[in-house]
Amino acid sequence: MALFKTSSPALNDRAFANACSASLATDSVMTVRGAIHKTFLLILLALLGASYAWQVFAGAPVSEDGAVAAAAVMPYMWGGLIGGLIFSLIAIFSPRRSRWAAPLYAICEGLCLGAISSLYNFSSQGIVIQAVGLTFAVLLLMLLLYRSGVIKVTQKLRSGIIIATGAIALFYLVTWIVSIFTSVSFMHDATPLSIGISLLVVGVAAFNFLLDFDFIDRGAQMGAPKYMEWYGAFGLMLTLVWLYLEMLRLLSKLNRR
Repeated sequence: MALFKTSSPALNDRAFANACSASLATDSVMTVRGAIHKTFLLILLALLGASYAWQVFAGAPVSEDGAVAAAAVMPYMWGGLIGGLIFSLIAIFSPRRSRWAAPLYAICEGLCLGAISSLYNFSSQGIVIQAVGLTFAVLLLMLLLYRSGVIKVTQKLRSGIIIATGAIALFYLVTWIVSIFTSVSFMHDATPLSIGISLLVVGVAAFNFLLDFDFIDRGAQMGAPKYMEWYGAFGLMLTLVWLYLEMLRLLSKLNRR
């Protein structure tokens, strides 16, 4: 879902090259403050979508195994997943359209995440609150490390994060293909190897925040057009969604130990 970023894959120098030339004829340029405001708006839209799907699950007829409630939220999970993919593709390949594609992406992802979260919470009460808290704690930590200069986004670091993210995407793809033809499911088991892999993925997802912050900073410095604020906020949302899902997966494994 979020690995489609290409390692803040949406956020790359080509996007700047195409966008900055368009901003030369206008005074309306990208700012860090504007990108922050739009990020908060996208988070709010995602929370609204998630809350709706959560209420659908909570309002479904009670069954011991939760099957009825799970069936009730499946349309929201798959609809949100497909819708989110479509709008993310639109934003990635046409940043100018991110003005409307990013908010629609956030709503769709919210519906999907709300459905997924309700299923996780049914199996492990309280896991969603823990995952949300850890996700935003990591976001604030990485922002602090970035702003303080403790970690500087060099070309070498940028390349390393992109390669690591691509490797994870390839690993997940291979694992998914293998699971179709075999009963191997170690990615979902609570084994030390599986937990270790999840910790590694969480770490790589966290470092993707650095690329997002750097993209927004460079966009503001280069005078990118105003719509790039939406594009930067969209990239940050992709990382948040990815990290949150990985946190849910990791906590679920730890709870089964």
